[in-house]
Amino acid sequence: MEQIRTLAPGLGACLAIAAPCWLLGQALPIVGGPVFAILAGMAIAVAWKQPARRRTQPGIAFTGKKVLQAAVVLLGFGLNLAQIAQVGLTSLPIICSTIATALITAYVLSKLLRMPAGISTLIGVGSSICGGSAIAATAPVIKAKDEDVAQAISVIFLFNVLAALVFPSLGGALGMSNEGFGLFAGTAVNDTSSVTAAAAAWDGMHPGSNALDHATIVKLTRTLAIIPITLALGVWMARREERDPAALEAREHSVVKPAGKLGNFSLRRALPLFIVLFLAASIVTTVAASAGVDPALFEPLKTLSKFLIVMAMAAIGLNTDVVRLVKSGGKPILMGFACWVAIAAVSLGMQHALGLW
Repeated sequence: MEQIRTLAPGLGACLAIAAPCWLLGQALPIVGGPVFAILAGMAIAVAWKQPARRRTQPGIAFTGKKVLQAAVVLLGFGLNLAQIAQVGLTSLPIICSTIATALITAYVLSKLLRMPAGISTLIGVGSSICGGSAIAATAPVIKAKDEDVAQAISVIFLFNVLAALVFPSLGGALGMSNEGFGLFAGTAVNDTSSVTAAAAAWDGMHPGSNALDHATIVKLTRTLAIIPITLALGVWMARREERDPAALEAREHSVVKPAGKLGNFSLRRALPLFIVLFLAASIVTTVAASAGVDPALFEPLKTLSKFLIVMAMAAIGLNTDVVRLVKSGGKPILMGFACWVAIAAVSLGMQHALGLW
């Protein structure tokens, strides 16, 4: 009960921000609830007095970490692995190429621009996989700062909006087929809501088209990359911590080796529990679908996942230093733009090379 009383003020504050932002996101899906929540949280944080901040901080921290991880687990109930394997395999070469392109671009620019690894990783992963969901899954693994998460979400949002507005007209100018544009939207647009917006706009411009369904399946296939990416980042973080002098000294003075270790590698640290549960939720969804269970059964869990992400983004906004965010915004925007252009170019180039367009 004591812990509940400690967390309640912060949880209540995040919930109070998330509820109207969720409704705004439903009304304006091209922006989305997470972006509204981050902006609202940052605006409120500027006006908050120190006593209120101290009272709510434990619950805000809990929401930004534990609630966010719970949201990622529930995302798995929206992934039918069998359906993705059936429809998405044709897009796999393009998906792999665009993901690799974004990650390499982010890595190279992080070195050229001398940007911190945290924000660079989040922008690269968010651009290459699925925007806010990928950032949400990656941030706990790399122990990202709240300011980095807020900045990455903001950068991804900017180019999501541009893609939803520009890509349907670009596809028409290039003479793309309906299937080709669905593949393009699914591989070159970051966030699921923006993929939906772009594909729906295309269908509206081309009566009889069904690019929306194709783009959605391609996007879900792309979302699966969260699993290997977070695993790889977990391994990288575990090895980096092993090289940390403080960690080495603590281990040398310990008479008991941590469980789950093999040599200097910790599987437990490399593969967070919430990612294991995310994969398990995907398997449950797949098995249930193959057994004839109505997919609508999982809709409430998918909806809850999206709401919890909005709630977690409110917490991250409340923990974000707006002044520092604005001062350091130029380089992340440049990185996001470079990733955005590179992904679009590679998606179109791969389609042409494979004869799909």
